[in-house]
Amino acid sequence: MPYQHIQLDGDHSIPLYLQIYRRFREAITNGRLHPGDRIPSVRSLASELDLARGTVETAYQLLISEGYLLTRGPAGTVVSPQLPTRRIKEKPTLPVVIRESTIRPQRPVPLPLQLGLPALDAFPRKLWARLAGSRLRRPGVENLVYPDPRGYAPLRSAIAAYVGISRGIVCGPDQVFICAGYPAALELICRCLMKPGDACWFEDPGYPFARDVLIGAGAKLVPVPVDGSGLQVDAGQTLADDARFAVVTPSHQSPLGVALSLPRRLALLEWANRRQSWIVEDDYDSEYRYHGRPLPALKSLDDGGRVLYAGTFSKVLYPGLRLAYLVVPAGLIPRFAGVSERMANNCPELLQGTVSDFIEQGHFTRHLKKMRNLYTLRRSYLEGALQEICGQHLKIEPQAGGIQLLARLKAGTDDGALADDALASGVAVQALSRWCLAAEIEPGLLMGFTNVASPEQARDICRTLMLSLNRPLA
Repeated sequence: MPYQHIQLDGDHSIPLYLQIYRRFREAITNGRLHPGDRIPSVRSLASELDLARGTVETAYQLLISEGYLLTRGPAGTVVSPQLPTRRIKEKPTLPVVIRESTIRPQRPVPLPLQLGLPALDAFPRKLWARLAGSRLRRPGVENLVYPDPRGYAPLRSAIAAYVGISRGIVCGPDQVFICAGYPAALELICRCLMKPGDACWFEDPGYPFARDVLIGAGAKLVPVPVDGSGLQVDAGQTLADDARFAVVTPSHQSPLGVALSLPRRLALLEWANRRQSWIVEDDYDSEYRYHGRPLPALKSLDDGGRVLYAGTFSKVLYPGLRLAYLVVPAGLIPRFAGVSERMANNCPELLQGTVSDFIEQGHFTRHLKKMRNLYTLRRSYLEGALQEICGQHLKIEPQAGGIQLLARLKAGTDDGALADDALASGVAVQALSRWCLAAEIEPGLLMGFTNVASPEQARDICRTLMLSLNRPLA
């Protein structure tokens, strides 16, 4: 296959990595690439096509996850030998969503430095079991019937009170919708407000799972660069002033950890009001800020009713709970209520009730305070070990909050290959380049520190990581 003749359209509504994915899939299904054929490395194909390595890497990961390609370590990547040699009937073209397992390891026991996890060993299991047991023992049938598709009413009231106090958001319980995780909240927004082909500003680099949901809903993503003050609103207006959506993480940008400055917050709101566009605020771990008070939510500045605010309990309780919430403008309540009834994407009401009791009885506030202190300590464990053992290879980016670290690597380092090698050794770091759509960015590794329980464990992890940092990578 003449890879240098792969035709890509930078102005097309389909992202470049999906165009690459489809070109390879067509070549395999049409018999131009055969089982066992070796394909170019990420680096060489990115060079041929003049693209960011992360763009090509994302396309390859899609093909690997669907069984079209197979990695063979130093021997490179080949067309899967298990594919039949005859022509495969092409499936109808559909929006493609990256499987979660291609980025986040799915294992019964989390690996060291895995992202997106709270301190699982510090979760108050006995208290949680007591609250859940108390719920189960309550008489009556009200908890046995079909649940409210908007979510358990006492929990919605508790969330409305919590975000009012902690995030400065003035809302009523009717504006709160309970969803089965943040991707489900984003899907609810898409079903209510988005039309296929709608342009959507998306932070670059940005959260991969949100990116996949939006693509699956038919959004035309507009990668907007991020700098030390957050999303570059001026760049977004230049790229697509008529965009219908902007999906942002203003309190703690994912993954760079910067906060959206006040001038840019105001500029973003002004743009949304002028264009009658929607802003989706993902406030995924705003509770964890170690220097000063948590920043006010962007939603607290929203006088025009253009911001939809999403929060989650995955980072503060545990991800297996699958419980997120969405605060919508008052005028959108009927539309969201109708779609929620058809989606039925709620977390089980027993768990919603348990979370409600956890908040109302004061346990949630105490738990957050305990976790902030614990994470300050555990972050220091990992930072110290990285500087001691791996300091010649990487530099830790300062961050005011969050539950992960970003360590920058030397220019020219293939952070994707390094992350793969580390994962093979049992350390689940992630490559910063894989969070990019179009941005050419300094290579780096993302590391979760919440489950690093001691300085000794941190040093053991860093010694394993050091083997990958010292190992020549193909």
